[in-house]
This record gives sequence, structure tokens and C-alpha cells, in this order.
Amino acid sequence: MQDSTASSSQGLARNPRLAEFVLALGGFGIGTSEFVIMGLMNRVAGDLAVTVPQVGYSISSYALGVVVGAPLISALAARAPRRLLLIILMLVFAVGNIASAMAPGFWSFVGLRFLAGLPHGAYFGIAALVAAGAVPVDQRARAISRVMLGLTVAILIGAPLGTWAGNQFGWQIAFVGVGGIALLTALLIRLYVPIQPVDTFASPVRELSALLKQRVLVALALACIGCGGMFAIFSYVMPTLTQQAGMSEALGPLVLVIFGLGSIAGNLIGGRMADKNLMRAIPAILLWCGVIQGLFYFAANNVWTGLLFVGLVGTSMALAPSLQTRLMDVAEDAQTMAASLNHAAFNGANALGAWLAGLAISAGFSWSSTGLVGASLAFCGLVIFAGGRWLEKRTYGACVQRA
Repeated sequence: MQDSTASSSQGLARNPRLAEFVLALGGFGIGTSEFVIMGLMNRVAGDLAVTVPQVGYSISSYALGVVVGAPLISALAARAPRRLLLIILMLVFAVGNIASAMAPGFWSFVGLRFLAGLPHGAYFGIAALVAAGAVPVDQRARAISRVMLGLTVAILIGAPLGTWAGNQFGWQIAFVGVGGIALLTALLIRLYVPIQPVDTFASPVRELSALLKQRVLVALALACIGCGGMFAIFSYVMPTLTQQAGMSEALGPLVLVIFGLGSIAGNLIGGRMADKNLMRAIPAILLWCGVIQGLFYFAANNVWTGLLFVGLVGTSMALAPSLQTRLMDVAEDAQTMAASLNHAAFNGANALGAWLAGLAISAGFSWSSTGLVGASLAFCGLVIFAGGRWLEKRTYGACVQRA
């Protein structure tokens, strides 16, 4: 057993970049599936004979699948080998997307989007653990950020390309394409992600214990609330720029490209900051998010400053590798559960940010008021961080002072 463990870990260390690329490819497929529906809503509504707002149920259904699947899969598969579990998750994801393209009616489509969302959180959580285990401890956040590049590149390339193909050849082709990416990822994981040792002491009860840990709950609250501002702005960025700034709808794809570039930059920079000093990086990034999201309120009055700040808002993705690393640090024996819940929390941030921004707009405030909503959520995240550190110092004492 010891020999196999050593050989597997050495195999992973010999070529961690290849393993990271394969894991990022799965993230690219997941990100494309999550975001492409937003550009295909009119086509889906027309083909399935529903209204565009009703198509939004499929987005909510997918997000619900993420929230349900992350803790459920992490608990039930506590003793499963990580490589095998990643392959199974990609296969389920492939089935969910290909079946979505073949849905005979609207409600079956909504149900299949729920199925496609189930592997999302668990896949990213386990992929982060695998990537972090492939590199020295002081490079973990950068390894996680490279895996999460798949998600940000999906915003930049996958979703726009899928939207174009879906509008040209039928929305079904976008989901079939994602299913193909998932099948390819499952094969490449089998070939290039070495086996990692199984934790024989793992159990559903131990994984569920993460939900009772104070520091885990604080980190999840930071992800859900502190990251909500980015989604508050992004959810309404098109009508904000077209109706308030006067941007031509033809520039819509450019908005996605600029946001995607900002997300990639933020993801990579955030990983470096977290490796340098994690507990200073988190509040610094939250402060940055609060400032740039607040300034978006003013920048959105002009097309070009609005586009600039769309990219800057995208850099809010810097929080993702920091919070993922923090969860791994504080989860103790419940690593899989905590890592997976991070992505469930991000989907909660998506729902919370979009809902609060929608309330502000419905109340009669300007479209760019989403920036003020975003800034408020980021500064609430700072309060949560400060409160969590205070509680942590009271509980753990001097050891926290050195963290």
C-alpha cells in the first residue's frame, strides 16, 4: 500500500501541469454549460413553446443541482478513489447535457438541467484537492487557480462560441458539444491523472462534520455574500450598458470577452496573492471588489468606461482560489465536503447577487445601481471576515495570531 501511494504521488508530481490541464478542461465544459443558456434563451423558449422568463427556471434548476449535489455526493462518495469519482462525475455531467439536448418538452428539460448541475460542485472541489496535492504546499492556490482557469476561459470563449453555434444550428448543439467535452475529459482523466491513495478512515459522517465547523461556515459565508457583488453586476450588465450607457447590442459579445479576460486575470493574480499570504489576500481582494463595484455605478454612464469596469469587475474572480484554499486549510478531516461546498456557495452568490440587484432595479433605481449592491455585498464580506477572525482568535488563541 505504501509503495502504491508513493508511486501515485510521484507520478502526479512528475507532470502536474498536464493533470491540471485535464482537470481545467472539465471545468471549461462545466462553465460553458452553466453560462451558454443565457445567450440561447430566445431559441430555447421558441422551440419548447414557453416564455423567456420561464426558461430562467432551467437556470435555477441547474443552480439547485449544484447546491444539492455538492454535499450529497461528497458525503456518499467519501471513500471513493478521487480519480474514479472524477470520471464518474464527468460521465454523469455528459449524460445530463446530451439528454438536455434531447428533452422532449420544457419540464423534462428543466429536470435534466438539474441532473447536469449535480456533479458541478463535487467535481471542482475534488479537482482542487487533486491539483493542490500535486504541488508543494506554498503553490497550492496557484495550482487551484490554474484548474479554475477552465471556468473563466468558458466565460471568455466557451459560452460565446456555444451561443453562436446554438443560434446558427439550434440550441441543442451547444449542449451536445458540452457533453462531448465531458466525455473527452473523462477519458483524459483516466489517462493522465494518477491514482491517489484512498482515505480508509473517510465516512459520510466525517465529511458532513464540515457543516459544523465555525471556520468552514465563515469561509462559505464569505463566498456566498462577498462574491455576490460580481454576479449582481454581471446578471444585468447587458441592459445596463445598452439602456443606460447607450451601447449598441452588436457589442454584446465584446462585453463577455472583456469580462472573461478580467476573470482570467483575477483568477491568476488571486492565486499568487493567496500563496504569498492567504489571510491578507482575502480582505485585500474584498476591499478591491467593493471599490471597483461601487465605481461601476458611475462608470456605466459611458460606454467605454463601462466596458473598462466590466473587465475590472471580472477580476473579482480573484476571491475564488483564495477561498478554496482557505476551506482546505480549515476543513480538517472533511476536505472533500468543504472543497465542494465552495462552489455551491458561489452558486448561492449568483442567486443572491442577481436577486438583490433585481430588487434595486424594480424599486426604480438606475440599472447601474447593481454596482452599489455589489459594493455593499463586498463590504459585508469584509465584516464577515473580520468577525470570523475575531471568533477564531478567541477559540484558537495564539496559533491564529501566527496565521
